[in-house]
Amino acid sequence: MSRRWPVELRLKKAEKLLHVTFDDGAQFRLPAEYLRVESPSAEVQGHGPGQKQLVAGCADIGISAVEPVGNYAVRLLFDDGHDTGIYSWELLHRLGRERDHRWRAYLQALEQAGLSR
Repeated sequence: MSRRWPVELRLKKAEKLLHVTFDDGAQFRLPAEYLRVESPSAEVQGHGPGQKQLVAGCADIGISAVEPVGNYAVRLLFDDGHDTGIYSWELLHRLGRERDHRWRAYLQALEQAGLSR
């Protein structure tokens, strides 16, 4: 896959989402809750395969700020204090493309664990 570059990145605090438009024409409305539970941080993803943590209780989470990281990514600061994930452009594009599948899997995992959003 070729590199994806955002042409617009807009934080919509009131709607609790990040709207991203890429140079290939793809547009994604990524809810803060989804971005938080899919954070690329070691806290969520672990340090190796199979170590991903199930993050619950994020239904009301918001993004308080978006900070650029070089010219390849952003760091999202969530209002629960989580701020260690670096979201590359490729990751944001993948999260947008795979949102429905990942979200269904997340909801199923929560149900199986007896947890709630």
